Amino acid sequence: MTIKGKAYIVGAYEHPTRKAADKSLAQLHAEVAKGALEDAGLTKDDVDGYFCAGDAPGLGGLSMIDYMGLKLRHIDTTETGGSSYVIHVAHAAQAIAEGKCKVALITLAGKPRSSGEATGTKPRNYGIDSPDVAFELPFAPTVVNYYAMCAQRHMHEFGTTSEQLAWIKVAASHHAQHNPNAMLQKVVTVDEVVNSPMIADPLHRLDCCVISDGGGALVVVAPEVASELNRPKVRIIGAGEAPKHQMGGRVDLTYSAGCFRDLRHLPRQASSLPILNMHQFMTVSPLRF
Repeated sequence: MTIKGKAYIVGAYEHPTRKAADKSLAQLHAEVAKGALEDAGLTKDDVDGYFCAGDAPGLGGLSMIDYMGLKLRHIDTTETGGSSYVIHVAHAAQAIAEGKCKVALITLAGKPRSSGEATGTKPRNYGIDSPDVAFELPFAPTVVNYYAMCAQRHMHEFGTTSEQLAWIKVAASHHAQHNPNAMLQKVVTVDEVVNSPMIADPLHRLDCCVISDGGGALVVVAPEVASELNRPKVRIIGAGEAPKHQMGGRVDLTYSAGCFRDLRHLPRQASSLPILNMHQFMTVSPLRF
């Protein structure tokens, strides 16, 4: 079943805070939900589908629908890390196309900054029952180390340089000028990026994303709902997702599975897109799309 034209994004909200020591995680989810629904001109009583991931507290989606007082026909708690919420847009469009809901609410929120989490540099341990932990934990794997290996491989395969990675951070710093709530407001130069402290070779501190509190939400609706709303709307024309694992060490670190497998058949259409939005938290990330 195609989702082309079957759903529209009609509401969006980004929480203005970047440090939320005075707010609970559930409160952040609720506040971004309220903001997105108000942006769409809807209320929580209109919502009949809810999408969230592992960042939701307690029992995840079940706890949040109780906290926000939602009455639903559909719920989806797919967890794929930081890309979960992009996937949720596709899943919301699919659910709407299949008649499972008409107004889908997607929320994310987190408090890594106020809770002092070393998100990028703390060794990752998903528990002893995770099949990879026994093999990897002795080497203290961290997020920044993972992406440093991707960057090293990209440099080996394509001759990518640290200066080229730095240009991605420079572009991001220019984008931040359009967001009054951005943590890092200063425009940086390539020299500043490559001369910032090395975190995991070849990634410097300014190659890495900030650790921030906050959250965001989207509202995705059926065409008949969108037609009744007097506001700009984004028509969803397609989506792709694909898993990619380590394949016993035979994995290619230089590309992202979802883009390579699901968007490679759209070269002409992709070239005409005015905006490309991707999940990025290291400068090497966009190069893998």
